[in-house]
Amino acid sequence: MNLSVPHIDHHTEANLAQRIALAKSRVSRRAQWSAFVLALIGSDVIAAVLAFQLAYFIRFELFTSLFNGGVWPTKSFYDYLSLIFLVPLWVLLYWVVGLYNRQNLLGGVQEYALIFRATTISFLIVIIAGFLQPDLIIARGWLLMAWAFTFLLTAFSRFCLRRVVYYLRQHGFFLSPTVIVGANEEGRWLANQLRGWKTSGFHIVGFVDEKVYPGTMLFGNLRALGMVDELDAIISKYQVEELVLATSSISSRNKMLDVFQRYGIDSNVNVRMSSGLYEIITTGLTVNEFAYVPLVGVNKIRLTGIDEIFKLCLDYIITLPGMIVVLPLLGILALLVKFDSPGPVLHRRRVMGMNGRQYDALKFRTMHVNGDEVLATYPELGAELARNHKLKNDPRITRIGRFLRKYSLDELPQLFNVLRREMSLVGPRMISPAEMANYGQWGINLLTVRPGITGLWQVSGRSDVSYQDRVRLDMHYIRNWNIWLDLQLLIQTPTVVIKGRGAY
Repeated sequence: MNLSVPHIDHHTEANLAQRIALAKSRVSRRAQWSAFVLALIGSDVIAAVLAFQLAYFIRFELFTSLFNGGVWPTKSFYDYLSLIFLVPLWVLLYWVVGLYNRQNLLGGVQEYALIFRATTISFLIVIIAGFLQPDLIIARGWLLMAWAFTFLLTAFSRFCLRRVVYYLRQHGFFLSPTVIVGANEEGRWLANQLRGWKTSGFHIVGFVDEKVYPGTMLFGNLRALGMVDELDAIISKYQVEELVLATSSISSRNKMLDVFQRYGIDSNVNVRMSSGLYEIITTGLTVNEFAYVPLVGVNKIRLTGIDEIFKLCLDYIITLPGMIVVLPLLGILALLVKFDSPGPVLHRRRVMGMNGRQYDALKFRTMHVNGDEVLATYPELGAELARNHKLKNDPRITRIGRFLRKYSLDELPQLFNVLRREMSLVGPRMISPAEMANYGQWGINLLTVRPGITGLWQVSGRSDVSYQDRVRLDMHYIRNWNIWLDLQLLIQTPTVVIKGRGAY
């Protein structure tokens, strides 16, 4: 697969460097993070207090009759308000699980998973306290709602603070000077990815490589800073906080071990090892011991056990009520397709499913039935289609088809594929059997999960994303799946669909 690097705007890079220098002159990185942690603590306290009060208002004032079947509590609002003394315990537990640890912040959906865990443990402690102390009478309805609201409000407040930090990162704040160890193809690809993702927080200052002369311009405005043996001086000069190892560039195992031994326990430097440009294992590993020898096995499917149950529940909890809502819309769209151009209403596309089982993905027909004949009159478009598997100005698309594609309405019939367990609401993009060759050695990973109606590549630009980047985004989704990632993508999808950007 071609991993060529796009053109770098040197003017933008220069402006970014100026903003970084200005930010560093104003306030130190340590002070920036301290202020952020204090903001997190403040937002967590406010979220917990509001959650307690909102739960009381709903339980005892808004829907009183709904709970009249139980024993009426004698406690007043002020009695429940006194439970605010629990808030410091909440903050303490958040600290224990790592919710104020820099390693767990601003790095994906893992933060929300920790919030859910800490909030649940907190209320389990309250339940246990109520069991051990009979005088502590707390309404179960209030307790359940307070748990839910605490999680939702805390997650929302942290979501908002995260967006503030993302904005500040574009102005030079909350950035970590980073050196990539390895200047081969993988190292340059890592630099491109980290610099292209404006919210990553990594400020790449250069490369360290044994085979490149220091000062050599390697990628954009990034140079070789020296060799591995010179890392101490490089870290000191550039105040480096992150070392990213491009594993495929380090031929000597001893060199890699040397880096980990020198900096793996350094509190001022984080050592991160890339998963490898040519890694093919994304399904998860199991370690079993045979004759006292630990052997690693590869899972045949990505999701097992409770993960599979969570994903199944998410699919059906949303799809079943959703079908009731969209059925009238499906009927209207079917009529529009039928009257717009001759041909069937539905298009059945043969695609690859989990474990290599093929199935027919349902879509509203958006092309003329003689589309191949139409395309044959545009040989240049045929060549573009062969390269990208997409056409921005496709002459085969009907009038109503263009509208359906822009807002992804043509994919609504795939809800039936979800109900038949051929697809999931969220997953990698579905591909035809012929496209498997484009995934190369990564193809085996694609077949370990069900394809999705939406996914990471759809919310990252849809058809404006290059084919190579679609592959990488799919691999990232499979490798890093958890239920919180699915929820995040489902929340982001409506906004992306309404904007219609990258849809053709």
